Amino acid sequence: MHELSIVISIVDIAKAEAEKLNISSFSTIELEIGSQSGIVQEALDFAWPQGVKGSVLNSAKRKINWVEAKAKCQDCGAVFAIANLYDTCPHCNSLFNELIQGKELKIKALTYED
Repeated sequence: MHELSIVISIVDIAKAEAEKLNISSFSTIELEIGSQSGIVQEALDFAWPQGVKGSVLNSAKRKINWVEAKAKCQDCGAVFAIANLYDTCPHCNSLFNELIQGKELKIKALTYED
C-alpha cells in the first residue's frame, strides 16, 4: 500500500507550507487526483488518519476532486474519456492514444483560520 507514503509526502508539503506561514495547522486540504494515478480511494481513506496523526493536517477537512482520465487519439485526433490505458478510440478504433488527463496528484489548496 503506497498510499500511506503518499499521505506522508502530502503531510511533509503541508508542514513546509505551515512553517512558511508561521501557523500550526490547516483547516482544509483540497486534493486533485486522477483516475489513472494509481491511487486507490479506499486505501487512501484507510491510510489518511494514521498519516496525518499529530501533524498540521490532523484536524483538516479533506476534499478530493477526482479527475476523469482522457486520451487523445494519435490517428484521428479525437479526445475521449477512458477507463483503462488500453481503451481504443471510440471514433476510429485506434490503439494509439496519448493520455492527456488523469494522472494528477496535486494539492490544490490549503486553508487555515486566522
